[in-house]
Amino acid sequence: MFLDGLCFITNRKNNNLTCEEMVKRALNAGVRWIQYREKEKTRREIYNISVRLRKITQAFNAVFIVNDHTDIAYAVNADGVHLGQEDLPLIEARKIIGDKKIIGISTHTFKEALDAENGGADYIGFGPIFHTTTKEAGIPKGTEILQELKSKIKIPVVAIGGITLENIQSVIKTGVDAVAVSSAIISGDIENNVKAFYEYITAN
Repeated sequence: MFLDGLCFITNRKNNNLTCEEMVKRALNAGVRWIQYREKEKTRREIYNISVRLRKITQAFNAVFIVNDHTDIAYAVNADGVHLGQEDLPLIEARKIIGDKKIIGISTHTFKEALDAENGGADYIGFGPIFHTTTKEAGIPKGTEILQELKSKIKIPVVAIGGITLENIQSVIKTGVDAVAVSSAIISGDIENNVKAFYEYITAN
């Protein structure tokens, strides 16, 4: 299974480090799944950073996923792409990136989750579970819906949105396959935060 219990989603807003430096620190602490998310840079800049992140993640034998940009994911030979509801349709992304690559889909409702599974997604991100300042993601879903979702969805479910060291236990108890975290990792000491998350993840 390509999934590690913790996905680190890059976020430059709460840290003075470069994206590459943040990723290196997360990898050094044990993360083996990186999702590069960038909403403000040009596509050329995103491509250039993706090239560097691909080399860094390969050195750690870590999974590297590019957010939104299927063509860039293909160009840098990333392990896959993560798409939102307003991005390229899954069926079209699959034509570009191929059958052997990973495609994840952001979902916020049962219907979106089922549509993603039926459309051939390799995993779904579901949320926001809690309030998040990372992006405008809508009303928090809470943890109860995750248990019901896990009973109906066969592909891996990744919980996302406002997950912290204070609430991660309630998320893990639902049986989700992984959690995706951004702000709670880069706020403060990245290495210590990652290790603390893994303590909760591996204990369950």
